[in-house]
Amino acid sequence: MISARDMNRKEREVYETVMKKKMPRFASEDSERQFWATADSTQYVDWRRANRQVFSNLTPSLKTISLRLPELLLEELKLLANKRDVPYQSLLKIFLAERVEQELKASRPRRAQI
Repeated sequence: MISARDMNRKEREVYETVMKKKMPRFASEDSERQFWATADSTQYVDWRRANRQVFSNLTPSLKTISLRLPELLLEELKLLANKRDVPYQSLLKIFLAERVEQELKASRPRRAQI
């Protein structure tokens, strides 16, 4: 979404008439974060006019964990990874991500078709 300062006068007028509430100014990123944690953004932003953005240079946050696996399972995982020529930890992340996505899709309520 573009900021009001990046718009020309006519765009700003149209934008501000669509807005329900005036966007507050924040002293810091922390104060902004606290505000948006409780505020309803639809009162400030017309999401119908928003554009999807791709932030290709962002890297996901990673957290190191300890995971206990049966030795046989770990050996089989390493075998599969070796066949695919990828590190076994990367293959494990792929398997986990696919399964989590599958489970989330299965748990979402489906819309009735008319």
